[in-house]
Formats: sequence, C-alpha cells, structure tokens
Amino acid sequence: MHPSATLLSDIGLVAAALSALTFFPQVVHTWQTRSAADLSGPMLAVGASSMVLWLIYGAYEHNLPILLGNAINLFFTLVLVFFKHLFRVRE
Repeated sequence: MHPSATLLSDIGLVAAALSALTFFPQVVHTWQTRSAADLSGPMLAVGASSMVLWLIYGAYEHNLPILLGNAINLFFTLVLVFFKHLFRVRE
C-alpha cells in the first residue's frame, strides 16, 4: 500500500515545521543572554547558503514544505547573524 500524496505532503509540512523550529531556541537563548560569541560565523554562512539553495530548488519543484521550512530557517539564521553583529559591537 502506497501513502497518498496528501499524506506525504502533510508529513512534509510537519517535517518543515519541526526543521524550522530547530533555530528558534538558539534565537531565544542568544536574545536572552545578549551574547552570540559562541555562534560560529562560518556555520551560519554555510547554513544560510544551504537554505538559499534549498529555496531555489523548492521553488523549481513547487514544493511547499521545502519552501516553508527553509524560508523560516533562513529567517532565523539571518536573525542570528544580526545578533552576532549587534552583540559583538556591544562587547
């Protein structure tokens, strides 16, 4: 028995939501501590580049879960990049 397209799409949306939430605790922690010293700039750059490429692929494939998950992750990554710059200036 093969899963339906709707079920697979729903699984993709849940996976995208969970993936999108992976950066949220780090954003909250960085904001609360007002320190981004432990965040790796190269990791953020590679991660953001990966997410941009996934967004291009998701747009090409018209794949909503890939688009949503990576758009939200990219947003949180850019927030962390902003915090890294903002809190480095203060330190």
